[in-house]
Amino acid sequence: MSTVAVSRSAQKRQQILSSAIELFTSQGLPNTSMDEVAKHAGVSKQTVYAHFGSKDELFVAAIESKCDVHQVSEDMLSDPTRPEQTLACFAHHFGEMIVSPESMHVFKTCVSQADTHPEISRLFYDAGPANVLGLLAGYLAEVEKHGKYRFGNCHHGAIRLCLMLFGEMKLKLELGLDTSDLEADREAYVMDTAAMFLKAHRC
Repeated sequence: MSTVAVSRSAQKRQQILSSAIELFTSQGLPNTSMDEVAKHAGVSKQTVYAHFGSKDELFVAAIESKCDVHQVSEDMLSDPTRPEQTLACFAHHFGEMIVSPESMHVFKTCVSQADTHPEISRLFYDAGPANVLGLLAGYLAEVEKHGKYRFGNCHHGAIRLCLMLFGEMKLKLELGLDTSDLEADREAYVMDTAAMFLKAHRC
């Protein structure tokens, strides 16, 4: 396949993902059809199915793409010899992602439909939170090997760090409250949290 063809295919895939995210966040997964996604993306329904075999698969890919946009990926957590810099970078990007409008919309949609569509919550959890926790726990385990820090149960450590990074802003956003008073200090909060986490586990 030519470079041009690959580029066009990648462009269409991104168009589909962007449209899917917009529709999923505005009207929810159950109320969004593949036909609507195709029309919104300006491609055929066949093209959507060629890239994503089902609506569930498209939803998972959309969640994963938001992690990639915010650079919360395996590449970020690749250097266990520099945990101070790496976890500060993680805190910055993860801290941005979890309070982004798209993330909050998807989260609220999942919560509001949890009773009638629990499978949506499971898809979201596996593609987003569980994936990030797995990457972070794996990174903490690699950091331990260098002898400077001890985290004990690395999965629990990953959970603690992520929940601490939520902070007051995510809580207020979940409740639909104004967060303008927290914006100036948000970056300092996530940086201090990452530093405190490491300090607590230093050998």
